Amino acid sequence: MTLPALSRFTDALPRTTAPLVRRLAIASLVSQIAIVVTGGAVRLTASGLGCPEWPRCTPESIVTTPEMGFHGVIEFGNRLLTFVLVIIAVAMIVSVLGLRRERKDLFRLSVGLFLGIPAQAVIGGITVWTGLNPWVVGLHFIVSMILVALATVLVDRARLSTEQYRLRRAPAAPPLLRQLLVTSTVLTSVAVVLGVIVTGSGPHAGDQGAARNGLDSDLMTRLHALPVYLLVATVALAVVVAYRAQVEGKLRRALLLLAAVVLAQGAIGYTQHFLHLPVVLVALHMLGASLLMSAAIHAHYTGTTRRTLPGSTAQSRLPQAVA
Repeated sequence: MTLPALSRFTDALPRTTAPLVRRLAIASLVSQIAIVVTGGAVRLTASGLGCPEWPRCTPESIVTTPEMGFHGVIEFGNRLLTFVLVIIAVAMIVSVLGLRRERKDLFRLSVGLFLGIPAQAVIGGITVWTGLNPWVVGLHFIVSMILVALATVLVDRARLSTEQYRLRRAPAAPPLLRQLLVTSTVLTSVAVVLGVIVTGSGPHAGDQGAARNGLDSDLMTRLHALPVYLLVATVALAVVVAYRAQVEGKLRRALLLLAAVVLAQGAIGYTQHFLHLPVVLVALHMLGASLLMSAAIHAHYTGTTRRTLPGSTAQSRLPQAVA
């Protein structure tokens, strides 16, 4: 593409957060959660080495072969979803390219999500090369949680118009509530990391011959439960503080959503433990981990970032914001 043609192309790009930008942001979040779920399906069906090579599926073929059966189809299907993520990520970058000066936040988040895809592909390759080493598998999941968090912030940021983004704004929550939201995000992150370690010590290795991390599964489960207890108490207190402080409806809804996800995830976690980790409940727990991370980041963002001051307008506040 010549420079004049490139200039005409960038000039034609939207200069505001059009509905397409918001839809692509939501698609980014949904696709990041979807690949966690399909990755869980790979592990729970013992299909982790369904494609025993990387980047090819076999030394001779880039795609699965009939001889590889069900496990090959599951593993290769998870790999194919990566291309869907690439398409969405590229479309997201293009949609905010015209806003890269006015909305650096959207552009940087979009680029960050795009760069996360090849990083995950490399970690996935190392996972295969190491025969599903539980620590590498765990890293793969943690990076997915980071990408889910970035995608959640992208969704929240995409809801702001360029004018709203520029306005001078005040904190959305009182200091105590902001501290509780920060604490809930930290506890969520700790619970997820410990959950990964518990999984690495449990029976779902992703392949019959894959190694485990050698840690005591019962002990790690108890350690994993500790930040969950604290998270339940923190979120419950945050909801009470939010209602007593009469915070804005958007923040109250974000907190109620977080509380609902925390309770559901805790219930699934306890049930799967006492039923000796049935595959369906473990899959739901992995989905719940993604939803919990997203809900925690959404509540954190909604309460600790800034909201538009009452009576503010783009015309009256923009010069002060620039100054």
